[in-house]
Amino acid sequence: MAHQESSHDASLYYVPHGSRWPIIATLALFTTMLGAAMSVNHAAGGKWIMLAGIAAMIAMLFGWFGDVIRESVKGFYNRQVDVSFRMGMIWFIFSEVMFFAAFFGALFYARSLSVPWLGGEGDGALTNEFIWSGYSATWPTNGPGQVGGSFSTIGPWGLPLVNTLLLLSSGVTITIAHHALRAGQRTSLLIWLGATVLLGSAFLYYQAIEYMHAYHELGLTLGSGIYGSTFFMLTGFHGMHVTLGTIMLIVAWFRCARGHFSRDNHFGFEAIAWYWHFVDVVWLGLFLFVYVL
Repeated sequence: MAHQESSHDASLYYVPHGSRWPIIATLALFTTMLGAAMSVNHAAGGKWIMLAGIAAMIAMLFGWFGDVIRESVKGFYNRQVDVSFRMGMIWFIFSEVMFFAAFFGALFYARSLSVPWLGGEGDGALTNEFIWSGYSATWPTNGPGQVGGSFSTIGPWGLPLVNTLLLLSSGVTITIAHHALRAGQRTSLLIWLGATVLLGSAFLYYQAIEYMHAYHELGLTLGSGIYGSTFFMLTGFHGMHVTLGTIMLIVAWFRCARGHFSRDNHFGFEAIAWYWHFVDVVWLGLFLFVYVL
């Protein structure tokens, strides 16, 4: 395989042969999900199996993306491969849009349809009278019977607003970094890309503070009825995406420092910028529909 790669004709579409990473990814995903299922059901060793799967996933990602970076630096990818990467990233972001659309849809369904129905609106009058008599359809809610205990919500004009300003600022800094890359200004590129990393890290720091405040002082947990579950599912998955994006930005910073990108050939950077702008847009939706309204 090494001989085939070293003699690859750059005018041809490069297809790697004999890669071990797909089977490693499959086994790592299976191990992670098996461990997670065991852990949720309190089976012995579930947590350790899940952690082993996550570790295998991380090792696989470093190895696989490392191979892609080396192939790119060696000049194996031509314009047609670049188009394939762009199409793949577009479909990946589209799948992420659908992922968050499902959670936003759950929030809308619970808030605008289910809760009013349980409160007696429409054909839910009999349900409210005979099963949950006296239940008031208000939002936020723990559900009938206050199943999640009492809690307080997080106001939008404190840490959520700070995090909104941080992410919006990071969208500006990564755009400036992109323009610096296209202009061949490496120092400016590293400064603004580094600023984006710092802003993303600050967002995660303040979100961790917000979570601790919610759990320990407000009584708002994942078990706080439908509001608590939708709040932490939406903000938690978004935080996970910010974490992944920040890691990718750090890798991109080191690649920029080593001169891996040129003015005309830098889709690895562009893909991360697309992803980061997507994360920004999702947060704006979260800020509006979860915190403000």
